[in-house]
Amino acid sequence: MTGKPRKQIHLAAHFPGVNNTTVWADPASASQVEFESFVHLAKTAERGLFDFFFLAEGLRLREHRGRIHDLDVVGRPDTFTVLNALAGVTGKLGLAGTINSTYNEPFELAKQFASLDHLSGGRAAWNVVTSSDAFTGENFRRGGYLEHSQRYQRAAEVVEVTRKLWDSWAADTLVIDRTAGVFAREVPETRHRGAQFDIAGRFVLPPSPQGHPVLLQAGDSDDGREFGASAADAIFTGHGTLEAGQRFYADVKGRLAKYGRTPDELKILPAATFVLGDSAQDAEERARHIRLQQVGPQTAIAFLEQVWGRELSGYDPDGPLPDVEPTDNVSITRGRVRHAKDPRAVAAEWRAKAEAENLSIRELIIEVTARQQFVGTPAAVAEQIDTYVQADASDGFILVPHLTPGGLDEFVDRVVPELQERGSFRTEYTGTTLREHLGLRHPHRHSTVHEGARAS
Repeated sequence: MTGKPRKQIHLAAHFPGVNNTTVWADPASASQVEFESFVHLAKTAERGLFDFFFLAEGLRLREHRGRIHDLDVVGRPDTFTVLNALAGVTGKLGLAGTINSTYNEPFELAKQFASLDHLSGGRAAWNVVTSSDAFTGENFRRGGYLEHSQRYQRAAEVVEVTRKLWDSWAADTLVIDRTAGVFAREVPETRHRGAQFDIAGRFVLPPSPQGHPVLLQAGDSDDGREFGASAADAIFTGHGTLEAGQRFYADVKGRLAKYGRTPDELKILPAATFVLGDSAQDAEERARHIRLQQVGPQTAIAFLEQVWGRELSGYDPDGPLPDVEPTDNVSITRGRVRHAKDPRAVAAEWRAKAEAENLSIRELIIEVTARQQFVGTPAAVAEQIDTYVQADASDGFILVPHLTPGGLDEFVDRVVPELQERGSFRTEYTGTTLREHLGLRHPHRHSTVHEGARAS
């Protein structure tokens, strides 16, 4: 009797930045803008046989108390520019970009991602996100703010229309008959009339190598989970414990059947940080040092001010939490929403935790902002990652190093061989497209799809 087949781990590399985990002040940190930084991380990920390289997105500089919030990394070149350039210096690595569905039109998105898929030979992926605030929308013509449910309604329609456009060319549309002088057969018109969009036109590009670029989705609300189950190829999430990961995994994969999908058609990929050491103690000491870099005194007070809604610069970061109550001022930090709960409820939770564990402000913020983190020797970290995947808490991880661009080097050199030794990770690329790396089927795009593309 044979046991359950060993699941293969999927790994992706998140370019550090647009988050508070990046230690940009560390002497080993390099530019967030120069192309060589992107090249270094992408080539390291490809050397490690990762599935894809992942770019987050920042659409507005964050503000804290009316000033640019430089405690987080801000600013980055255009996502498509970076990914298309990386297509020329990598050969197998997938290239994933976070592009907002609230501020972009389906036709331009379909064209941009199909172009990336053509230029990279089938390695494009789109992380579909929605806008969370009107502050970000002020950078765009229509303001961009939508209620939570409306954001996902728009996102669903954006994805629907882009897929109609990608599917509008039949596989045999391109003829390129030089003798007869025929380049292509008739391209059907794509028509769509919906709540958000009313379009009629012919798409400009033939089918790309993947048919549809891989679609990722990030969102943990019920609407987000439902959207992911209905439309995504992979979900980018952030559950920090094995048990929480298993609950999320079972919940989302349990929603697939009603959309005619099977569990292997959707990959669950949480974000994860890692710290390696030559011993468990060495790794823990390094992890502590990194967290102290990530949450310096200024950062600790800034995080606290986001919940309290008031200036707290007079408090000692190494002292106790404020004895005053939070206010209802929600605009002290703009451009990021960190806490969906009532501020007073969050403050009560934090006070209870700080009292029970005898934590200062800075120590508390370190505790409550920690992400899923694998800490230990390379062998121990490999075992931890493998345990999550084999126990159906994830299908792999999107790794978030804390340094740009060399933060992934040690993982590739020391942990990947351990995963390979366990039989849980590839020893070579066996395909050329990102869909092949992820074990996803090529989407169907023949006559029945064309009829749908014509329908209103």
